Amino acid sequence: MAAPEGRGYEAFAGRVGEFTSASEPWWPAPHRAPEKAPNIIVMLVDDLGFSDLGPFGSEIDTPHIDRLAADGWVFTNYRTAPMCSPARAALLTGVNPHRAGFGFVAHIDPGYPGFTCELPAQAPTIAESLRAGGYATFMVGKWHLTLESRLHDGADRSSWPLQRGFDRYFGSMDGFTALHHPHRLVQDNSVVDIREFPDGFFLTDELTDRAIGMIDELRTSDADKPFFLYYAHTSVHGPIQAKDVDIDKYRGRYEAGWNTLRAERFARQRARGIVPDHATLPADPLADGDRIPAWDDLSDEERRLFARHMEVYAAAVDEIDQSVGRLLARLERSGERENTIVVIASDNGGSAEGGRSGTRSYFAQFGSDVEPMDGWETDVPRDPDEIGGPRLFAQYPTGWARVSNTPFRSFKSSTYEGGVHAPLILSWRAAPLAGGLRDQFVFVADLAPTLLELSGVAPLTERAGAPALPMDGGSVVSVLADPAAEGRERQYFECVGRRALVEGRWKAVSVTRPTPAEGAAGGVWELYDLAADPTETRDVAEAHPERVAAMAERWRTEAWRNTVFPLDDTGDLFRFRPATEEPLSEPVELIPFRPPLERFRSAKLTVLRSFDIEIDVDLTPEASGVLVAHGDQGGGYLLAVEHGAPVLVYNAYGVMHRARGAALNPGAQRVVVRVREQDDLRCRVSVECDGVEQAAIAGVPMLLGMAPFTGISVGYDYGGPVDWALYEQYRTFPFTGGEIVRVRYVPGARSAEDPTILRAVGRAVQALAD
Repeated sequence: MAAPEGRGYEAFAGRVGEFTSASEPWWPAPHRAPEKAPNIIVMLVDDLGFSDLGPFGSEIDTPHIDRLAADGWVFTNYRTAPMCSPARAALLTGVNPHRAGFGFVAHIDPGYPGFTCELPAQAPTIAESLRAGGYATFMVGKWHLTLESRLHDGADRSSWPLQRGFDRYFGSMDGFTALHHPHRLVQDNSVVDIREFPDGFFLTDELTDRAIGMIDELRTSDADKPFFLYYAHTSVHGPIQAKDVDIDKYRGRYEAGWNTLRAERFARQRARGIVPDHATLPADPLADGDRIPAWDDLSDEERRLFARHMEVYAAAVDEIDQSVGRLLARLERSGERENTIVVIASDNGGSAEGGRSGTRSYFAQFGSDVEPMDGWETDVPRDPDEIGGPRLFAQYPTGWARVSNTPFRSFKSSTYEGGVHAPLILSWRAAPLAGGLRDQFVFVADLAPTLLELSGVAPLTERAGAPALPMDGGSVVSVLADPAAEGRERQYFECVGRRALVEGRWKAVSVTRPTPAEGAAGGVWELYDLAADPTETRDVAEAHPERVAAMAERWRTEAWRNTVFPLDDTGDLFRFRPATEEPLSEPVELIPFRPPLERFRSAKLTVLRSFDIEIDVDLTPEASGVLVAHGDQGGGYLLAVEHGAPVLVYNAYGVMHRARGAALNPGAQRVVVRVREQDDLRCRVSVECDGVEQAAIAGVPMLLGMAPFTGISVGYDYGGPVDWALYEQYRTFPFTGGEIVRVRYVPGARSAEDPTILRAVGRAVQALAD
């Protein structure tokens, strides 16, 4: 949808911070625009379901967000991409996800234009446009818009936040991180060198502190310059963690079970007009009943465990609201609250990654393309009271994800409404417009042009010496001004071959990949009349075959225009990676006491392969501490010297294995850790000193996918500890009483179980697309 006629972008002129224009602005008569350009805060929450905030029916306490909704606009028909990176790319550029390079999250690189997993050079971000228009631009939190292979410290930084329009950045470049002990933090263009996190550290609080600090430091030097703050929460993506004080607040609140809570949320939604009166709550089997056990059939132990998962999730959402409150309080103190636009949104629907029973071993079942063998433990039995704390990486069960997505079907990565229908709130007290509910269709790509129009800043017309890609999104300022204005008419969706097209009141959905023989518009399509059936409970495809065929063909046309192809129609697309990554698997020497080697760079040395760690060390009789550590409480391994003897630790997704060798003689010696793949995705880990085996652990599960998550550190155990017992005694257990002379990782051949296919994927196809 284009900007309304006569309501084009107004450029800044003269003193920064003042609106000036040669013609009437878009504000409807007799209103006048604010005298100063507004500050803008966009807060994006990770994996938050449609009903998880108070204004959308939640029982979770979100008083600050509630107040934003009360004096702003609540969008009940907002849709986003089915997964996080595609949504973020569209939000920042106003370009559809695949055209922005993100047909999937930034953990693939098959070599096609729609899956580059980096923003196109010709697509200016909203931060770049706003900075050119006189704004200070800040970002805290999750980036997730850079290829994994370019996250390490020697990588090309052209796709990092500062190179894409932000003056300041602090957060996690990766897709998620632990909140108590983040695996890696970046400030501006450099990794944060922190040896040990203090007790009580919590990332949500730290991000809020940093955001407020950026505002404070700007105001110290410039009282008038408007700012843009993009606050991208890492919460509530798994592993779901929260602070004890907030978890305690929700004790006992979820003992009634997921069906009861879902029904209560739906009733509040209908009462508040969030969903129309004629909407119905999808029942089983449409509502994924085969994936969700009946609450009454659970044992008391299971109900307590599952309720604890949701208590932690609720606490994490509560903490997001607290961050909103702290930012608003800061603006109130400086008198800037009135003229600050605040946007709250989710990047996709709630996630069912936890599975039927949830998991206390997040990495045992997340992020791997390898099918686990029989007997693989995906939920290590641990004390439920540890869920949410620093000792455990957890994800809530599918039953609670369904509650999060009330009243819709399915979950994150689906093209049903549960995957793409998300909350959106916009507040701007100084706007001469009345807020309220808006039921027009708005898409995530519409946010950038809308905010640019509200700010009075023109989007950049070129970038990197070439004309800017035209935005696919359109300003919805007219929708803010007029509850009867028209919203977006059409939008395509795609995720791993699942397809959908919304066109007016109709939605066509195909939730299975078409076969190559069927073609892009082929396969089984469902059809829903969203005006009559907003929760997709009645497939009317058989009654409207011509409409189904026409919408499938229009989806194909949209897909060609948006570089969606090739579809993952065989399930092999994401197994392809460029051969240019192969040097990341060459032997490497690491320096003691430096920040840990980045996660993906570390994984290329160890995951799905045998490998050796050669350590030359000079020991004194008092030598003690970690020689090398890789991983955290979600899985990892560690070699330390304790009381003169080598201690080998292997954390198998939460199951601890330890072995101790004989006391070592002082002096120079070579210590070698050998990790050897065995059958059924298991391995043997041993340590040798001067050629003599000292200790071994055999038959343990290999660490796959995203584990080990925290990168390799030498001389101490960075971040979330591999072994909590050692951490309680020695904290990060820095090595003392000798010298670590040399540490060298020597990777072996890739496992036969590794499905990755390396090929010479060039960038020529991207150059042609550009």
